[in-house]
Amino acid sequence: MSKTRLQLQTFSDSRTSTFRLTLLAWYDAEKRDLPWRASRDPYRVWLSEIMLQQTRVAAVLEHYREFLRRFPNIEKLAAARESSVLAAWSGLGYYRRARMLHAAAKLLVRQHAGKFPSTAKELLSLPGIGRYTAAAVASIAFGEPLAVVDGNVDRVLERLSGKQLPEQQLWKAANLLLDRNRPGDFNQAMMELGAMVCTPRSPLCLTCPVAERCATRGELTVTPKPPRQKKREIHCALVLHNSDFRTPEFGDGECPKSNKDGRQSEVFLVLRSRTASLMPGMWELPALATSNRNANPLFTLRHSITVTDYIVRVWRTAAPAETRGRWIPIERLSRLPLTGLARKILRKAELL
Repeated sequence: MSKTRLQLQTFSDSRTSTFRLTLLAWYDAEKRDLPWRASRDPYRVWLSEIMLQQTRVAAVLEHYREFLRRFPNIEKLAAARESSVLAAWSGLGYYRRARMLHAAAKLLVRQHAGKFPSTAKELLSLPGIGRYTAAAVASIAFGEPLAVVDGNVDRVLERLSGKQLPEQQLWKAANLLLDRNRPGDFNQAMMELGAMVCTPRSPLCLTCPVAERCATRGELTVTPKPPRQKKREIHCALVLHNSDFRTPEFGDGECPKSNKDGRQSEVFLVLRSRTASLMPGMWELPALATSNRNANPLFTLRHSITVTDYIVRVWRTAAPAETRGRWIPIERLSRLPLTGLARKILRKAELL
């Protein structure tokens, strides 16, 4: 027997049917009440899968609801301006996902009358859809018997087998284990198991519904630790027309919404180049090269992007010399595609 066949044998033996039944029964009883599980609508399934890429469920929940409020169907999404889509996406990061989502919606409306392809093979032709997303949408929305492999499923499969498996073997193993009568539910059950029980650290083996099939009980040697977070300090300018601005943290009263003459207060923002490698076409606060060490910033906050942790000091000051930007009425801020950091600062300042 070949090494590959031997490694995959554990996923296709006589106990596999019992594993499927047990896992699905656990999922039916214990699954989280997540909004995208309330419907098999391919638009909603697709949207959730794109949002959940490289993003925690807790961070997606409110964005998912707000995005559907703005764009309740694929026709609305296709007809929207890109800036509106980015504004709704703001705070989720990895903005290329939003651009590809928008591009795919326009293509589906233009070439397919807004109707989703029902197979993974056809879904793969859409912008921003790879092997995992195609299989997830096809299995959950259309019942195509295809397994998925994400980080959670990868971990479950390797702990079940007691071996670290190459990518192609992981996909073969997942398809051998798949319940072909309920492929969408089974895929979600595997992901739910990895997210809630078979966690990366300190897995809850005593509560695992399929623990008797596990070769490791969570003791499989894992891949090397992720790189250590880098630390940086940056400074941003909060530039307002309204000189009466205060935050509750540093002064009395709330931020006024208009000047005494009734003119809307404005904040000075900078638009990132559309050719920028990171967050193109997004609005942000002006950066300060240096700060006044003899003064105190308006406030300080922390912000993380991939492997870098930032300490961000925000200064109430004039715009840096020769900075090209625009004055934006405060009432328009919520409709702009803001960077995650800009959104965090403006919320802290109670301007958003």
